[in-house]
Amino acid sequence: KGVLIFACLVVLYMLVPIFVIAVFSFNDPAGRFNFTWQGFSTDAWTNAFGIPELTDALVTSIELAAASTVIATILGTMIAMALVRYQFAGRKATNLLIVIPITSPEVVTGAALLSLFVYAQVATGFGTLLIAHVMFSISFVVIVVRSRLIGFDRRLEEAARDLGADARTTFRTVTLPLIAPGLGAAAFLAFALSLDDFVISNFNSGTTVTFPLYIFGAAQRGIPVEVNVLATMLFLVTLVAMGV
Repeated sequence: KGVLIFACLVVLYMLVPIFVIAVFSFNDPAGRFNFTWQGFSTDAWTNAFGIPELTDALVTSIELAAASTVIATILGTMIAMALVRYQFAGRKATNLLIVIPITSPEVVTGAALLSLFVYAQVATGFGTLLIAHVMFSISFVVIVVRSRLIGFDRRLEEAARDLGADARTTFRTVTLPLIAPGLGAAAFLAFALSLDDFVISNFNSGTTVTFPLYIFGAAQRGIPVEVNVLATMLFLVTLVAMGV
């Protein structure tokens, strides 16, 4: 019982900031700063996309997260299958290298990527952001999918091959459906990490503005209530996706 109470308190502690953001999305601030409750208003919700720069930043973040998720999920799944099912030179080193982006501070990763792009004379922007987000998302995809593959019953694939299915058909009809929950979890995680990232994006964004970068810039001159509205919308969409 004590553990259950402690767990509930921890969950409540994590949800309080989100609850505050949702509540203040209905605030009617007198000035530029939405930190003090002034009165109830639904104006921000009725005009949630009324700030073009904010809307563009959100769309950019969603496009970036979607593209990086697709690429990272495909590459990460291939890497996970190679690490679990095949023996090759450098396998142990690859397992170590997969973990490094997770354990490294984001400041180090962001600065290293920026140095690489500057050295290669690559202009920073959406393209460099996509490369950066794919890079740190792959590690999470590999770990999630690899966990799914470790508990995979290979006899099901062998039965399909015995019944005449070729390698592609076996993968499409047996392997892929069975690892689909792991792929879905990995994709959701990669999407959330990309949508949320600030530090690495700040180093490699150039003139491209994502949703977190817009909020950081707006914090210095006053965050509009519409930011709270869009953040609440994203949270609700996440809840629906988790439910599905």
